[in-house]
Amino acid sequence: MAEEDDEMQYTILDQAIAARDGSALLVTAQEFHYADLAHHYENLDDEDRDFFLKTIGPELATDMIGELPSSLIEEALSHFKPAQLRIILGNLSDDDRVDVFQVVSEESQRRFFSLLGPHDEQLTRNLLKYAEDTAGGRMTTAIGRITADMTVKQAITVLRRDKDSAETLARIFVVDEQGRLVGKVRLRDLAFHPWPTPIADIMEDADESVLATVDQEEAARMLSKYDLIVLPVVDEFDHLLGVITYDDAMEILQEESTEDIEKLAAIGGEQSELSYLNTTVLSHFQRRVFWLVALAFVSLASGYVMYRFSDLLSGAYALSLFLPMVVASGGNSGGQAATMVIRAMALGEVNPGTALRIAWKELRTGILLGFSIAACMAGCILLFLPLLTNEMEVHKIALAVGLSLAAQVISSTLLGALLPLGARSIKLDPAVVSSPSLASTVDVTGMVIYFSVAAMILR
Repeated sequence: MAEEDDEMQYTILDQAIAARDGSALLVTAQEFHYADLAHHYENLDDEDRDFFLKTIGPELATDMIGELPSSLIEEALSHFKPAQLRIILGNLSDDDRVDVFQVVSEESQRRFFSLLGPHDEQLTRNLLKYAEDTAGGRMTTAIGRITADMTVKQAITVLRRDKDSAETLARIFVVDEQGRLVGKVRLRDLAFHPWPTPIADIMEDADESVLATVDQEEAARMLSKYDLIVLPVVDEFDHLLGVITYDDAMEILQEESTEDIEKLAAIGGEQSELSYLNTTVLSHFQRRVFWLVALAFVSLASGYVMYRFSDLLSGAYALSLFLPMVVASGGNSGGQAATMVIRAMALGEVNPGTALRIAWKELRTGILLGFSIAACMAGCILLFLPLLTNEMEVHKIALAVGLSLAAQVISSTLLGALLPLGARSIKLDPAVVSSPSLASTVDVTGMVIYFSVAAMILR
């Protein structure tokens, strides 16, 4: 029923836009969450977007702007007059405002800076010093901040003053006279202690913090690992700069997982924040074509291997029945190993010093997998191949297929585990060792192994 109601609301919204009924549009838009408005805005054409933004006005558009894909933000802001832009930029949280400044052109940046108040301008410039993909680039400075020499009453007075601007008061951080992080308190700690109680007596140690220059993915992992609501961000002198919130962490992990998934599928270039249907065909083409062409050339080596062993195939044509299975088994086992290792690396479970342990573990796993699959396939060949062909040396074919299958799975498993580690050792993203590139590689090695083993046994 709720889904039907949502569809009805979207229909009413579309009808109001089509009829250019501003009153109906404004009333309906106020019932939507700003994230849903941003998603719907993405699907509108240029004329409808102009009417939509001018109707809902800067107040309602503020939160929606922060949810738009980066490629649409500057275009959306161009629909507003300077006075309206001043309202939007002033109402944006400091981290969302920095996100906007990071994606617009330099000309727009200068124009937007001229619309900010002195405090917001200085704060934005300070935050822009940090790269977009660092903890400093994703943090918010709108936090509950008190000093260790305060009493509970003084702290509550300060927090009451800042309650509207602070993004979260679930955790309140304590700093010393120089602004260095020294501890944290919860709001309920303040609520249930007498007013004269010194903050220093009830605060807890702020055990976890992250440098502003650390990669955003590492900060998001810390939030998840230590089950934190907010993670304080500090500079090299331990001065408290801001926090990363759990919703920032969710967004970061979504971006990073999307990037890894695309790399595992051999999709290059910058990931698009637009939805799949709104991303142009040309963009999809540009991001996919390079790897597909490169892998096609790699696969030519497979044809050369078959050509070199064509006389063997002519003498024992039954070998061709099992070639796809041997090759595919290597790609599957290598892909599994690569996925497991890349996941462990992403979660911080492995480091460069554990390469030998990983190799030994995957080698043993590959041996178990390889000989298990080999035994099953060799048994099937002995049972069923005589029903399909008059081949006299069935037992030799079964032996050749079994041994080559075991060797292919073992080598591919080991290769799939070590390639991500090698990529990281030369400062490449381990996800670039993607499943398609690994599969193309083990296709060639699988053919070499298969025909070499078969030639040795059958000849």
